[in-house]
Amino acid sequence: MNSNDIRTSFLDFFRSKQHEIVPSAPMVVKNDPTLMFTNAGMNPFKEIFLGNAPMKFPRIADSQKCLRVSGKHNDLEEVGKDTYHHTMFEMLGNWSFGDYFKKEAIEWAWEFLTNVLKLDKNRLYATIFEGDQGDKTEADIEAKNYWLEILPESHIIFGNKKDNFWEMGDTGPCGPCSEIHVDLRSEEEHQIVDGATLINKDHPLVVEIWNLVFIQFNRVASGELQPLANKHVDTGMGFERLCMAVQGKKSNYDTDIFQPLIQRIATLSGKKYGENEEVDIAQRVIADHLRAVSFAMADGQLPSNNGAGYVIRRILRRAIRYGFTFLNFNEPFIYKLVNDLSLQMGKQYPELKAQQQLIEKVIQEEENSFLRTLANGINKFENYVEKTVQGKVIDGDFAFELFDTYGFPIDLTQLMASEKGFTVDMEDFHKGLEAQKMRSRAAGTMQTGDWVELIPHFMEGEFVGYSQLECEAKIVKYRKVQSKGKDFFQIVLNETPFYAESGGQVGDTGWLESVNEKVIIENTVKENNLTVHITKKMPENVKTTFVAKVNVANRIATQNNHSATHLIHYALRKVLGTHVEQKGSLVTPERLRFDFSHFSKVTSEEIQKVENMVNDLVRSNVNLQEFNHTPIAEAREMGAIALFGEKYGDEVRVIRFGDSVELCGGTHTSATGNIGLVKITSEGAIAAGIRRIEAVTGKEGENYVNHFISMVEDLKELFKSSNLFQAIQKMMEDNDKVKKEVENFQKERVALFVSELENELPQTDGIRTISKTATMLPEVLKQTAWQLRTKFDNIAIIFGSDMDDKANIIVAFSEDLVAKGYNAAAMVKEISLIIQGGGGGQPGLAAAGGKNYQNVEDAVNKIVERINRE
Repeated sequence: MNSNDIRTSFLDFFRSKQHEIVPSAPMVVKNDPTLMFTNAGMNPFKEIFLGNAPMKFPRIADSQKCLRVSGKHNDLEEVGKDTYHHTMFEMLGNWSFGDYFKKEAIEWAWEFLTNVLKLDKNRLYATIFEGDQGDKTEADIEAKNYWLEILPESHIIFGNKKDNFWEMGDTGPCGPCSEIHVDLRSEEEHQIVDGATLINKDHPLVVEIWNLVFIQFNRVASGELQPLANKHVDTGMGFERLCMAVQGKKSNYDTDIFQPLIQRIATLSGKKYGENEEVDIAQRVIADHLRAVSFAMADGQLPSNNGAGYVIRRILRRAIRYGFTFLNFNEPFIYKLVNDLSLQMGKQYPELKAQQQLIEKVIQEEENSFLRTLANGINKFENYVEKTVQGKVIDGDFAFELFDTYGFPIDLTQLMASEKGFTVDMEDFHKGLEAQKMRSRAAGTMQTGDWVELIPHFMEGEFVGYSQLECEAKIVKYRKVQSKGKDFFQIVLNETPFYAESGGQVGDTGWLESVNEKVIIENTVKENNLTVHITKKMPENVKTTFVAKVNVANRIATQNNHSATHLIHYALRKVLGTHVEQKGSLVTPERLRFDFSHFSKVTSEEIQKVENMVNDLVRSNVNLQEFNHTPIAEAREMGAIALFGEKYGDEVRVIRFGDSVELCGGTHTSATGNIGLVKITSEGAIAAGIRRIEAVTGKEGENYVNHFISMVEDLKELFKSSNLFQAIQKMMEDNDKVKKEVENFQKERVALFVSELENELPQTDGIRTISKTATMLPEVLKQTAWQLRTKFDNIAIIFGSDMDDKANIIVAFSEDLVAKGYNAAAMVKEISLIIQGGGGGQPGLAAAGGKNYQNVEDAVNKIVERINRE
């Protein structure tokens, strides 16, 4: 039975048991700040177990994509070295939310494994929870009794809390679990050592394949376990291990999940799998990591230098490094495997096929980039190791240099060091890292005075700037700050309309006004949850009541630009695809900048489509719908786009313009018509897979367009024509005609000049030298020299030109003189100093140019003198 059939049979089996079959949730987690990736099958149903989401179906089954590379499930460095560790894996699961419980879960698991998949009953074992005195829990005799109806008691093993009690976290739903293990050893080994003695002993062929979790308790903050009113079932079966068992293999990598990829890698590299351990590990690493990065990208996470993107980049770079080192891949190759993966798994996971082109492009770009880094860094590492014979320790300073200068991940340096029997001095490495951080901090160091509190014990001031641009305010506290030799002050108000810089939007500027004075607010920033107003001078009376006024023109322009970024984001996703995600932005009164994930240059046609769509929305004057204090679940139901990497509380702010819905804390226009006009001014790459659009709106957009209109009018005046296209086309045609006429004239002039010089050619047995200084085009002189040197033997030609007040020297020798050692290139280089220039060429023909045209004749004479001397 192949892997696709095994997966299908699982889903079909539980469909027959009245389970709703649901698609896999994304492997990349977008809505849980505690997780970067889905690392267990239960993650998508976490909110149901916690009671934060309603139950749609009492019974569910699925095949969930998972990734384990970071946090407590960090398996990355083991992947490829053994037969069972993976980064990306599939978890088959069936779920009951307050419906069936232990009896059905155990009976159906046994039925599927033995009746459907035909696994040997004598090779299966079950573990059950033995109880825990600290939690005052008893052994799970209920589960044992159900197993005794199926298995002999010798195949039922008690397990401790670590192995057989599942918990979501420090608090929350939890319960005992029952694991099903399979013994895949040979019959001879099985007869010698009882499989029951190898359960949970890390034997590679006596492994857990299915975990049945019975959620019957809730752990409260005190640590006490309280019985749940509704009991749930949460099961997870490792798909790769299951396939190993069904297909009778000794390694997950020998199944048809991995072998097609491994054999393709073997073909590309010319190295067979199974003949060399280092080669085998490399091929396993690449096959595994290809799956991880491809599925992550299909779910919208591109490689980057931080967060989840860095994890994906790290996985991909590990694969590239193994291919480079052990399979001799010096050019991109992993991207070629994406099609094989898509053919294999695209039916079950259509997002893989839908995003195939994106995945291939991004992987290829990443490979090109990292191969350059590898070549430099690895060569430097190898040279270092060759010279290090004592201690077998890589100096921490050197490791930091690789990291800081060559972009070499420290874990990669550690891996390479371990392969050569070296260790890395991590203490010194971290010292270098900390010193770098200190330098960065020092570069931005500010000297701050103590806060002067005018209203003691006052908490954070209220922001009223969404609805009003001025309000009465009192100074809560202030302090003096010095940075880069300049003094300024920071002020905190009890209430403020000033928006503090965040989310890519610049801070507001404006004024604090009282009866007697007006203090300019230069900027507004966030510091420790305080809205801090920056000013160059303090008001004379700090205790008076002020009117805090935002610079209205700047705020309106800024919020128009911010709303425009939302419309651009929406249009990009419509035109380019839903893989487009915001990766950064800058919103100022003058312009906007929007960074987004995309694999290639956005074409002119695509940019025009985006711009047209945005301006259609502007002209439609779509009203702003602003939802403050919206529950996060409700915001998700509204389809709000959240930025990964941002932490959101239980309540969020949702900004909607028609179908554009985003979570956003910034300020926005009341209707899109206020934006006036959106004009995209540039598009380009800022990193592999990351593009940047810049645009202007409103008056700045008008200025941009008017500038081009003015240029067009100037050109019309210049061409004396209202039809610029025809005028320019005619000019180009006329130019071509003139060029041809000039070329013909030059040919005629060269022919005439050659004829004249032939008549003047000296009759001598020695070198026949022709030298001329004239106000002629250098190209004519050069062609003349070339024809003469190819037509006559024993000839030297030296020309000088001072045309257009520029010095040009041409030197040529016939081939027989070149054979005797005469070198025109050497001569012009030597003589170029006289004309204050430089030159070069070939031994038979060379030229020099310079700015001292008055010395041309002197230069020609000196070359003639030298030839005569030789």
